[in-house]
Amino acid sequence: MKILVVEDEKEISNAICRVLKHNNYLTDSAYDGVEALGYLEYDEYDGVILDLMLPKKDGLEVLKEIRAKGNNVPVLILTAKSEIDDKVLGLDSGADDYLTKPFAMKEFLARVRAITRRKNTEYSQYKFGNITLNALTFELSTEYGSVRLSNKEYQLLEVLINNHNILFSTETLMDKVWGFNTESEINVVWVYISALRKKLSNVKADVQITAVRGVGYKLEEISC
Repeated sequence: MKILVVEDEKEISNAICRVLKHNNYLTDSAYDGVEALGYLEYDEYDGVILDLMLPKKDGLEVLKEIRAKGNNVPVLILTAKSEIDDKVLGLDSGADDYLTKPFAMKEFLARVRAITRRKNTEYSQYKFGNITLNALTFELSTEYGSVRLSNKEYQLLEVLINNHNILFSTETLMDKVWGFNTESEINVVWVYISALRKKLSNVKADVQITAVRGVGYKLEEISC
């Protein structure tokens, strides 16, 4: 599942993204309201973590604008504004939940699970070719068997299966799965691609991760 974190304080944003990634979510980060609207216009998310006090365009404006456009992505407002009137305004503007700073990470994760539950139920399985990827159990399966994926293997395959036949550069995959500020070396992408290829082979998948030298990788069906 993919979450957009809209928070102008980069240290807080990075901390939230680390926690989400540790709990098997993919994340993108936006640091102002205009940037957030750009992400929401060109990509689909399972949830949005939205600060209210943002530069360029505040969180309420962002929320009202996406709701006016018919975007019903679940939104959790995460803000220092703790007055009852602020909470009522946020919820009446279209937020699904409202959590004030400072907050406990356990409660934050519970709130994220709650707002994304309807999509988590609807999209608990991703399919392409003869493979099925289970978002709840991390199992990759075909009619020939199944294998459990590690956290990063799952996140990488989720990106590829949801964008099958689309070529991703190594750098893009690195940013999507490991994050922009990761300390991992870029060759970690190849290591996980190699592991996924073996697991796809083990379950006799009729899809493969194809490398285009000097460009990147894509998931496609195996030609007969």
